[in-house]
Amino acid sequence: MSTLHHEDMIFVAGHRGLVGSAIVRKLREKGYDNLLLKTRSELDLTDQAAVRAFFKSERPDHVVLAAAKVGGILANSTYPADFIYQNLAIEVNIIHEAWLAGVKKLLFLGSSCIYPKLAPQPLKEEYLLTSSLEPTNEAYAIAKIAGLKMCEFYNRQYGARFISVMPTNLYGPGDNFDLNTSHVLPAMIRKFHEAKTRGDGSVTLWGTGTPRREFLHVDDLADACVFLLERYEDPAFLNIGVGEDVTIRELAELVRRIVGFGGDILWDSAKPDGTPRKLLDVSKLKALGWKPAISLEEGIEDTRRWYLRNEAEPALRPGVIGTT
Repeated sequence: MSTLHHEDMIFVAGHRGLVGSAIVRKLREKGYDNLLLKTRSELDLTDQAAVRAFFKSERPDHVVLAAAKVGGILANSTYPADFIYQNLAIEVNIIHEAWLAGVKKLLFLGSSCIYPKLAPQPLKEEYLLTSSLEPTNEAYAIAKIAGLKMCEFYNRQYGARFISVMPTNLYGPGDNFDLNTSHVLPAMIRKFHEAKTRGDGSVTLWGTGTPRREFLHVDDLADACVFLLERYEDPAFLNIGVGEDVTIRELAELVRRIVGFGGDILWDSAKPDGTPRKLLDVSKLKALGWKPAISLEEGIEDTRRWYLRNEAEPALRPGVIGTT
């Protein structure tokens, strides 16, 4: 029996981001139209007084906490104080005020990058906090772990209904395609597309191509989140992923074929590979009856189309003549 009703008011914090926008699309697709959405200029989530006033006046029934300060390795290493402060502030403000306002249910988005760096594979939920974190994103990870634990402790002490999820590597419409800050899959889509448009003979990628990674389309994540909002009551957090991985080399070959690039793929083995493998154990979520619906090939094609419509430079879009 669903604990989410179509007349309920749902506050989606971070609705313009990759995850938040996908959750908004999925909620609307399922008939949940009473959504409360605020831009950063309308509501600063790091401002405790503003968040308190918001919850007192709006009184949402449910909250999806998808807002976060995110960034790549360079940003995390350079601005760790910003990452820990802003993420902690957002989490503390929203989780505490949601409890004070009597919110029926809150869903908190964690991240699989907060698991220990050398945890066994595939990653089970119980591996969290069993060994050292990845140093390059330690500030972000500590903040996210704090948010996850805050939900757990509010459930234990106050009887709240705050659930948490741990998504794997995400991609999809609304992704970041900046080659300096993006993750591997959107970066590949852009690099192969630009190389194809310029007529390049090859594309060079970092590392050896041997690490294995799992990729989940953000619309599948959104579907899982709504599924859990409707049905899940256990305070224990859940992994969300596909339960399968590919090598970076296999991913590159797939993206090259989908984009239609006819040149070679070169590997710069002087660049680091990163963690050899990152795969989530999703047996607990599967046992609840949920599984992803979007194949990796279908998802990459969907993401490529979005990139061409929204991100590609005019001169690099098919059928568009650029000016110099």
